[in-house]
Amino acid sequence: MIKFILNNDAIETDLPSGMVLADFIRYKECLTGTKLGCREGDCGACTILVGTRVGSEMIYESVTSCLTPLGNAENKHIVTVEGVNITGLNKIQAAMTNEGGTQCGFCTPGFIVSLCGFALSKGSKNQEEAILAIAGNICRCTGYKSIERAAEQIVKDLEGLDSNNRLNWLVEQDFLPNYFLEINDRLKNYELKEVDLSTEKPKVFVGGGTDLYVQRPGEMLPVEIVHTAQRLDLRGIWKASGRCHIGASTSTEALKQSELIQSLSPNSDHFFNLISSLQIRNMATVAGNLVNASPIGDLSVFLLALDSNIVLNDNGALRELPLKDFFQGYKTLDKREGEFVQEVNFELPRARHYFNFEKVCKRTYLDIASVNTAINIECNNHGKVLKAGLSAGGVAPVPKYLAKTSAFLVGKQISQELLEASLDLAQTEVSPISDVRGSVEYKRLLLRQLMKAHYQVLFPDLYY
Repeated sequence: MIKFILNNDAIETDLPSGMVLADFIRYKECLTGTKLGCREGDCGACTILVGTRVGSEMIYESVTSCLTPLGNAENKHIVTVEGVNITGLNKIQAAMTNEGGTQCGFCTPGFIVSLCGFALSKGSKNQEEAILAIAGNICRCTGYKSIERAAEQIVKDLEGLDSNNRLNWLVEQDFLPNYFLEINDRLKNYELKEVDLSTEKPKVFVGGGTDLYVQRPGEMLPVEIVHTAQRLDLRGIWKASGRCHIGASTSTEALKQSELIQSLSPNSDHFFNLISSLQIRNMATVAGNLVNASPIGDLSVFLLALDSNIVLNDNGALRELPLKDFFQGYKTLDKREGEFVQEVNFELPRARHYFNFEKVCKRTYLDIASVNTAINIECNNHGKVLKAGLSAGGVAPVPKYLAKTSAFLVGKQISQELLEASLDLAQTEVSPISDVRGSVEYKRLLLRQLMKAHYQVLFPDLYY
């Protein structure tokens, strides 16, 4: 039996845990404000909020319910657009109305819920963050300017937000209904069941579901699912013995917010904004990105450049191997039957270090890459390379660790000549194919240009 709170109602259901939450909301509970558009997490029309009790407070995140398995709702507070209604219009609904932020209305519920998530978040309350909160929501009517004005008004309305008493302030200021104040106490009575990770019988391990529910949604209903997102021991980011450890079910957004990850580069926020929308980052897990084995997996490329290790668990027996050896061929992994991902870890830089991530896709943001690439370089005080890691996606059957190019840089003095020579060497390590995201020639050119972008960002004195 799956138990959670949907808006202000307690829910108990024995429906398959692999059912997507959007279908449960619309067709079982008849809450039709949650719209179904793309069913791939791209349009944001099905956006809901997921509230999780963390200690004495509730943490709310926006997600796309078309990709969220019902099992991930257990012991959570699920909020649809109906669940943010008050008498009259709340502040976010009023801003959208007053600025003409809706025309056909299909996308409007998703925008309103995303902006409610923005109001509830702990981040800065400025126009840039408000726009990022709705970057995963598509409108085909308004041209967005009216929605941007609405977001600007919401930012003004949030001036004076009491960050120490956030929920009460938002209720008092007519952003949210009163019942939000009771959810934490109500969830105290919900017990999180131990998730059985044993593999004595066939099971499908699901984290956020952002890949599985796009690729094979129909297969998820009849199978027995292990919802790893419910395992707290598989989540978190911590430092131990000079290494950064990342739990398998840690979300991409948690990576973005981590001080350890931010220490890699002052541009880390930009890197994660390139990867996906906030709704998807709140759902997508590290392990999911890796085991999907996509040749253009963003986190795979990111972690390969850091020379990461992956730890696999088979009923308590752990096996650790370099991530670059995990990817053996197209959609083929060094992962034995019964194993699941426990964590990923990498050595934290100790010398002068430089990290960068670049990506090109058909849309500027929130799209699958044509080519992506990451670089990690450590140097001594005289500019001699002590350690180097280069990786690329979209140029081989697997996310590619550029071993020859990485080794070529080590032990040499940083110079424009050295970096230019590495561009040619990298071309000998890749084997792109022509597909819908570009021709062989285009992808080779992209890799060259994106590597040059690494060097221009990290060593601007050599290029300007």
